Amino acid sequence: MILFGSTNCGVCQTIKPQIETKFSDKFPDLVMVYIDCEQLQAVCAQHGVFSLPVVQVFFMGQKFIEEIQGFSLLALGQKIEQVFMKMKR
Repeated sequence: MILFGSTNCGVCQTIKPQIETKFSDKFPDLVMVYIDCEQLQAVCAQHGVFSLPVVQVFFMGQKFIEEIQGFSLLALGQKIEQVFMKMKR
């Protein structure tokens, strides 16, 4: 899981610890990476990130989920759980 954010993005700074706490407990195999788009603009552009926050979730190198700006962490967790269930089959 990649969280694209910025130190000047209040929403980004609010959801970052929530994502780390909620999802690390529920999905211990899911690795979260935070990318500060102020410092790594080229990386953000390569991933098509031009507004914040953005969450992208990859499984086996393929992007399965992308949430942009106003999204629910509860819904995001449900989507991740659905993909995990499909992968286990």
